[in-house]
Amino acid sequence: MTDRNDQMSVLSETECWQLLADAGLGRLVTNADGRPAIFPVNFAVQNRTVLFRTAEGTKLVGAAINNNVLFEADGYTSDEGWSVIVAGVARSLRSDEEIAEAEQVELVPWVASEKKHFIRIRPRNVTGRRFQFATQPADVLAAEDPVLG
Repeated sequence: MTDRNDQMSVLSETECWQLLADAGLGRLVTNADGRPAIFPVNFAVQNRTVLFRTAEGTKLVGAAINNNVLFEADGYTSDEGWSVIVAGVARSLRSDEEIAEAEQVELVPWVASEKKHFIRIRPRNVTGRRFQFATQPADVLAAEDPVLG
């Protein structure tokens, strides 16, 4: 679906997963100590879930206590941008079978720290948008300007 100016389109769920699969860097949005928190994470897509690794700490505790999370990734070129949001349930992988499956994607931490815990986000809802960048600023009529009236 595209808006009347063809500047924004809603992505299908399949398109969202394709974009996520190529992104590699996203943001986990959760609740830490009663406050919203956002963490950049490198990730992989596996079986239409989001998978990332973490060390002991806030992300791991957050997945255990506040498992309803949002995950967002985006990207852009010189002509367009996109954004995908996954609303879902985060869970630390515990069984040998779950961990063996997660290890198949060869998700390697970007920093030299031990991140031995896998977190998987099972989606409840996946939404995405693609934006066509304007080649020039939009004309704003004086009557539409909130300052000029």
